Parts: sequence; C-alpha cells; structure tokens
Amino acid sequence: RKNENKRYAIKRGVPFVDCDYDSDAWFERTKNQEFEPERGVRCTACFDMRMEVTAQYAHEHGFSCFTTTNATSRWKDVNQVNDSGIKAAARYDDVDFWVYNWQTDEMTERKYKVSAEERFYKQEYCGCLHSLRDSNIWRKTQGIPPVKIGGEEAGLGTRYFEDPVADAEEENQEVVDQFFKDASRQFDNERLKKQFEHRKKSQADGDGLNNW
Repeated sequence: RKNENKRYAIKRGVPFVDCDYDSDAWFERTKNQEFEPERGVRCTACFDMRMEVTAQYAHEHGFSCFTTTNATSRWKDVNQVNDSGIKAAARYDDVDFWVYNWQTDEMTERKYKVSAEERFYKQEYCGCLHSLRDSNIWRKTQGIPPVKIGGEEAGLGTRYFEDPVADAEEENQEVVDQFFKDASRQFDNERLKKQFEHRKKSQADGDGLNNW
C-alpha cells in the first residue's frame, strides 16, 4: 500500500514523506492486547502511535494540519480514529487535526472510483497481525477463503481495485456491521474467548498491564 501511495503521489506531483514503520514499537505498544476485540484498545493504541508520529512531523516541518485515510474506511470507527488524531495534535500549539466526514456516499463513491482508475493494490486486512487472525476466523465462519498476502490473486474478489461497484460491495455496510457484531462475541471462538477473559482477569488483578 505504501508503494501505491508513493506512485499516486508522484503522479500528482505531491512530495511523499516516508516516516516508515516501526514494527518493534508497535508490538511493544500493543503488548498484552493480542486478544482484545476489533475496534478496542489495541486499535486505539495503533491509531495513537501513527498520529503521534504524524503530528510531531507536522510540528517540526511547518505543517499546520494533518488528517488520515483511516477515517475514510467503513472498517474503522471514525470517532475512534478522530479522537487519536485530536489527542496527537493537542500536543502542539501550531498543529490541528482535520476532522471531516469522509464517509459520505459521495466520498465513498469517489474513493472506489479513483482506486479502480488507478488499479490500486487491494489489501484484504488492515495490516495488523492480530486482525489478520480475526479476519480469517470470521471468513471461515462465512465460508470465505482466507486472506492472501501479496501475489496476483486475492482470497476474496480481485487483487486490484477494478470495478467501483463490485469493490464497494465487498465491504458494504451490512458486511462490515456483521463482522463487528461477530467480533464482539470473539467470533464464538472458544480459544479467543478464554484468552480475552484471562486478559480481563489479569487487568482486574493488576497483573500484566500494558504500561505504554
């Protein structure tokens, strides 16, 4: 996805700043949150980490405002995303986070249209190792092939955005809502439920808390 971002930025004549990805910092920050449900505290920690780096860069390089494409996705809780951006920007007097409703029908249609026109690579999950696990558990319950990473074939649909209507249908609101409804029940997966309950007990006892 980063390569696609670079390609599009070059095409549009927009400078691309690569802050790269610190996987070690991410694993440390989300330690003991491996079995938290989707849209839970692990996702907040993930958003916080990215927003903080962006806000710091904006402050140090004279950018007065920033936002994120995470706020465009139906798979994300827009309030959760925006809260992380607002918190990060609040660290600096000269930086604001741009809160905007990117999920209107018109904006969503535009997103899929541009994606198809550019034939962007279609990543089937957000990039989180634990979310990949949950996505594949859910896909199995729905009779959907597992996520495929890389290559020219996707687990579901096409590897590249090609048809705005078909692409949008793959993640229509009904599909998204069902996924998170099932996620709130740990996908009725007994192993995940036990892991999550153990984590909650550890928190209540004051053990194993994430101190980031």
